[in-house]
Amino acid sequence: MTQGTAIIVGAGPGLGFALARSFAAAGHSIALLARNADKLDTLATELRNDSIDARGYAADASDPASLRAALTKAIDELGAPEALIYNAALLRQDTPTDGDDAGWVNALAVGVLGAKVAAETVLPALAGGRGSLLFTGGGLALAPSPEFASLSVAKAAIRAYATTLFNQHKGTDVHATSVTIAGNIGGGEDRFAPDALAALYLGLHQQPATEWSDELLVK
Repeated sequence: MTQGTAIIVGAGPGLGFALARSFAAAGHSIALLARNADKLDTLATELRNDSIDARGYAADASDPASLRAALTKAIDELGAPEALIYNAALLRQDTPTDGDDAGWVNALAVGVLGAKVAAETVLPALAGGRGSLLFTGGGLALAPSPEFASLSVAKAAIRAYATTLFNQHKGTDVHATSVTIAGNIGGGEDRFAPDALAALYLGLHQQPATEWSDELLVK
């Protein structure tokens, strides 16, 4: 059975690729968004070689105009979305007082503003007004690091944003939630393997409304 499109912002060879396979197996066409067009083409080609309807759309998540344009094109070409997975973040070492204003602006644009832009773009287009908005969080939201300060702030903010979106859409057919991954993705522990995590995202998307909450903590 064909489902609505699943849009993955921040698609890469790890969790993003596993998410694509997981949602494709459930009948969704896949839109992959990331900044590097060549890497996107490689991922999309590998998926298509396995008979998965997947296309790549180059976008800079720190640039609202670029992200909106890519999302709109994906929706126009693949059809109404049913799931948005926002998996973009900027991993950089920095401190709370590093003096790097531009670096912080860019990090928070990718990690937080991009999520808002994506949600605002996808929500009006959801197939039948129903669907899931899933945001990749992280353990740094719960235990901030002074060596990864901007990422810690971004993960705390994405967690809060998902909660505000969840509360805004209570009583509707829209499920917004964050997946707070308090561990190293692909670091050797089975529960943090990309495929295992991707299955959790799909499970959230398929959850009955009576089980919805604003966060899934994986630890």
